[in-house]
Amino acid sequence: MSDPAPLLAQIAALADAHADALRAPVRAFDIGGVPFDTDRRPGIMGVVNLSRDSWYRESVSPSTEAAIERGRVIAAQGAMIVDIGAESTIPGAERVSPEDQVSGVLPVVRALREDGIITSVETYSPEVARVVMEAGAQVLNLTGVEREDEMYEAAAQHDAAVIMCFVQGANVREVQDLVLGDDPIPGLIEHFGPRVERARELGVERLFVDPGLGFYYGNLLDGEARVRHQATVFLNTFRLRVLGWPVCHALPHAFDFFREEVRSAEPFFAVLAAMGRTGLFRTHEVPRVRAVLDTLQALAPAD
Repeated sequence: MSDPAPLLAQIAALADAHADALRAPVRAFDIGGVPFDTDRRPGIMGVVNLSRDSWYRESVSPSTEAAIERGRVIAAQGAMIVDIGAESTIPGAERVSPEDQVSGVLPVVRALREDGIITSVETYSPEVARVVMEAGAQVLNLTGVEREDEMYEAAAQHDAAVIMCFVQGANVREVQDLVLGDDPIPGLIEHFGPRVERARELGVERLFVDPGLGFYYGNLLDGEARVRHQATVFLNTFRLRVLGWPVCHALPHAFDFFREEVRSAEPFFAVLAAMGRTGLFRTHEVPRVRAVLDTLQALAPAD
């Protein structure tokens, strides 16, 4: 077993080197009347996948009824937001037209909205974004950088929150290699800064920034390289606080390492993400991640 001391030393050095970022304030706001003060208590976003191509089988809902049921279940398990996606992000997955995305997502959004559940829709299509927010989706999980003004304007019109994902490419399905350097944080700040400013200019009042760790870049398909990048960003996440907004992270599955214990991967990475002061945890394993976060909260020193 490897000695954990180097990792502990790395974490201590990070905190010392970036003390101002560690203390930087991030905004608190409400979504649909529900307060999101992620420094007081991080939030959980559970996943409902409508695409049969999605890798995480436990989150795949093969029918509208199954998707609604899963949304209700994960909300009861502790998901503050239910994120619905109609197109898988994995390489080679079938592309889903905006019209088909809408037909799949819309009845799920409507049913969960009637139950008082906050819904998010993952898309890079303005056509999809406008329709689902009109139907009651209160969060836009934006996985592309094309036609962003249309996305921000639609979100502002419906007073919706935006999860702004880092994407090197037009959208999550059109990425190649990731180029950020050994220290990814300056590049992430440079990427998000102008986008955040533009979203604010167009009236968006509720934002999360998401470094996009679940996306499949060509040079990060190797398991070890991918996990090293993800862990580095998790532990350095607090440095993104200088942007002024909470950070959302999609928790990895790291199948190369976890294999038959793959359902334990997201809870493990939740620990690293929490150490980096992540504000919103996107997960397929809501009850497991909730248990981890509740335990970390209980162990935290009193103010």
